[in-house]
Amino acid sequence: MSEEALRPAVPAAAEGAPAQTAVISRIFSTILFTFLAYMTIGIPLAVLPGYVHLDLGYSSFIAGLSISVQYVSTFITRAQAGRMVDTIGPKKTVMRGMLACVASGAFLVLAAWFAELPWLSLTMILISRSCLGVGESLAGTGAIIWGIGRIGAAHTARMISWNGIATYGALAIGAPLGVALEHTAGFSAIGFLALALPLIGYLIARRRPAVPIMRGERLAFRLVLNRVLPYGIGLALGTVGFGAIATFITLYYASHQWSNAAFSLTLFSCCFIGSRLLFANAINRFGGFRVAIASFIVETLGLTILWLAGSAEIAMIGASLAGFGFALVFPSLGVEAVGLVPAANRGAALGAYSVFLDLALGITGPLAGLIVGQFGYNDVFLCAAVGSVCAAALTLSLYRRSRPASHD
Repeated sequence: MSEEALRPAVPAAAEGAPAQTAVISRIFSTILFTFLAYMTIGIPLAVLPGYVHLDLGYSSFIAGLSISVQYVSTFITRAQAGRMVDTIGPKKTVMRGMLACVASGAFLVLAAWFAELPWLSLTMILISRSCLGVGESLAGTGAIIWGIGRIGAAHTARMISWNGIATYGALAIGAPLGVALEHTAGFSAIGFLALALPLIGYLIARRRPAVPIMRGERLAFRLVLNRVLPYGIGLALGTVGFGAIATFITLYYASHQWSNAAFSLTLFSCCFIGSRLLFANAINRFGGFRVAIASFIVETLGLTILWLAGSAEIAMIGASLAGFGFALVFPSLGVEAVGLVPAANRGAALGAYSVFLDLALGITGPLAGLIVGQFGYNDVFLCAAVGSVCAAALTLSLYRRSRPASHD
């Protein structure tokens, strides 16, 4: 599909679009909910694999599974989240997502209390991660469509980009905060904070204005999924690198007796944010396909450096480049994917597209755990780099197929 075909048929001003300052204000007021949801995700992220593996005594496979359960849960509920946005509205969807994150924090507190019974503590962690997956699905999808509804469809790429900045900004803050909190106050403090933050988000969301529900024909989810399928596959292949870093970077550092693993997550997230800030308008200027291809190339370079890293500092450079490259993958392919369906199906399209991110993250944890058991931690990043190369090749193919249409 050409860039022209994705642009609104009328100017933004004719659609009653808000002024520039109002656009920025509404973006920030909406991505707040994404930020709070992902703070809930980020706080235990650097702590949980080590807690399951070292404190509870389970294998690296189970440690990876404890992280990936969240992504599996998100994957299962993402389609329903999209339909919920289109039918009951994004505000109510976000509020339900915040409550699911509250439940996740509560089960994390229970996991700390039952630490003397490893099987019960692990069960509470798995339930917590499942609730968090539901919360991520509802809050993440709902916040983007809520924001688009408030600022207009012309700003779709901008809304998706800033939503991602909130996502990885929260992870950048949450990961070291969780480590520091565990060291000073214990594992249970992580659970209490993970409970309090989304509760605040829920109370704020109740007071924010809703947006009208888009009217029009509702396409069957199967049809929506078929339209976004190739874009979703590209997203999934590129997401494997993030999943490998998020799940195993702490254990990777520990296996080499390196310190500051949480700081690598912070660098990944900071470079992610920096990339989106520096190249915020790149998608509109060069098109989603071109930006995605360049992003995959940079991500591949970062993952390759992680694979070959001989020191903590080199590994940090690799994580930084991977974050910088991965930053624009979701919005660049997402703009192309969401533009394939009518406005009344945006939530379903975004949900269907995001399913592939969840699928990749859900598979990466246990699969990477098996790779670790057979080959070691370094080769996890080699496999992720291969996935990123395949994503670049697929996106190039999609771009070439779209070019004849742009000349019609």
